[in-house]
Amino acid sequence: MFSSLAPLARLNPFYAPHFQPIQDGVRKRAEPTEEATTRRSLAAASASEEYSCEYGSLKFYALCGVGGVLSCGLTHTAVVPLDLVKCRMQVDPQKYKSIFNGFSVTIKEDGVRGLAKGWAPTFIGYSMQGLCKFGFYEVFKILYGNMLGEENAYLWRTSLYLAASASAEFFADIALAPMEAAKVRIQTQPGYANTLREAVPKMFGEEGIWAFYKGVAPLWMRQIPYTMMKFACFERTVEALYKYVVPKPRSECTKGEQLVVTFVAGYIAGVFCAIVSHPADSVVSVLNKEKGSSASQVLQRLGFKGVWKGLFARIIMIGTLTALQWFIYDSVKVYFRLPRPPPPEMPESLKKKLGLTE
Repeated sequence: MFSSLAPLARLNPFYAPHFQPIQDGVRKRAEPTEEATTRRSLAAASASEEYSCEYGSLKFYALCGVGGVLSCGLTHTAVVPLDLVKCRMQVDPQKYKSIFNGFSVTIKEDGVRGLAKGWAPTFIGYSMQGLCKFGFYEVFKILYGNMLGEENAYLWRTSLYLAASASAEFFADIALAPMEAAKVRIQTQPGYANTLREAVPKMFGEEGIWAFYKGVAPLWMRQIPYTMMKFACFERTVEALYKYVVPKPRSECTKGEQLVVTFVAGYIAGVFCAIVSHPADSVVSVLNKEKGSSASQVLQRLGFKGVWKGLFARIIMIGTLTALQWFIYDSVKVYFRLPRPPPPEMPESLKKKLGLTE
């Protein structure tokens, strides 16, 4: 049974060393076939001509992190006005009754400039989050894929995406938490502070370092399910689009056509992300506004109906946001000529085991 596992697939991006069964007490590494050696040589030659670095190298991870900084920092900053109104609807639904009413009240009270409140902590915080989110996702995806081996990495690829994205987001939220706390204070507490430079020392003076990290647990509750959905749904949607919608193989598509697929898959993923993470987002918004409250207390007070306030605004914001993030991230990869593995295909060895090849 184990001997059939030796000729592992070469097409799956999650490559891991493979071994033959134990013979005479010694575990031997499987010798690559002539066909496999030729294929790898061609792939290596192609990579050296086309790509600026090797898949899984430190340069690859670093440039993926740069892509994450640009994709998250720029997009979240661009939707600050919508985010501000959404946060105010969550913490004061009596005053801000709808999206349009929220914009109207905000402009009436603070002017058009008031819609940009919190842009600095948003840009800094989400740039740091993007660095960790996308950079570590690539790290964990390759790490976990190597641990599973090529066949299992293909069979369990959705679980692989979920695990890699959850691990990456755990660290990303630690980087985001301080700036997220400052942003919510600026946006939802009139008169508290108008700039990041005003908010940070004031928060530290009132609650110490805890003011910046008390929201990290509910942030995990919001962002980890969001990111798991964002990456897993995106990866599987891209796979489905190329398989069932796009009329030609990915290898025959131009870079521009591939980026259109990326945008569409990103928007679809974004809608699901917004729904999954919205209740925790409501808790985070209220928690960072109020001193001395806990996540459980806020959740009990809001109730089931209260945690869904502002969902429509969040779907519009997150759908557009996620689509743009994936588009920018993939564009950065294209610009820096980074390896962009195609959607995974079933390994040849697995096809043989399932009787799909003659």
